Amino acid sequence: MNRAWRIFRGFLIVWGLITFIGFLVIAGVTLYQVGPGNRPSSKTASKHDVRFVLNWCNLGDERIVEVVHSYASARSFTGDHLDGHAIRISQVDPAELTFDEGRGGGGWYRGDALSGTAKQAVDFAESWLGSSEMPWFPNIGEIRSSNMFIHVWSVDMAGTRPNAAQIIFVRPADKMVYYFDAKL
Repeated sequence: MNRAWRIFRGFLIVWGLITFIGFLVIAGVTLYQVGPGNRPSSKTASKHDVRFVLNWCNLGDERIVEVVHSYASARSFTGDHLDGHAIRISQVDPAELTFDEGRGGGGWYRGDALSGTAKQAVDFAESWLGSSEMPWFPNIGEIRSSNMFIHVWSVDMAGTRPNAAQIIFVRPADKMVYYFDAKL
């Protein structure tokens, strides 16, 4: 009887530890999802916060005049999100927004001349545009026009379909840069 009691007591201790660890995991995930650091924000970012956008596409952050709009959604546990910025810059010449044939392609695409992965990335972005979170972002008609230049920084694929993209849009006519970052 004494041996059976020790086995049963050991089982209860192990079961209690497993239950406690499960509780901690569930509490952690819940706090992450509803915690104060994981809320959507429409607070306008600073010039310092968005300088990476112009540096990624080799325009240089010294051109930033002001950040007009920003949006950063809450993050899901798997990292799903939607972020965007509208940045006014001091100058941009359409001649510097060129496709780079010399390095095997890449660089800038004109909105009405998209192909390949760049087209797939913009198609992915289309499903997010026009949302109530970023009403200031250009619509797909504006993006697919000859007035918009597109630099695809990153595209993550699930099979043959994008499930995340970071795209920079430049409209030289009004010296605006738009940054799109989403993960599904």
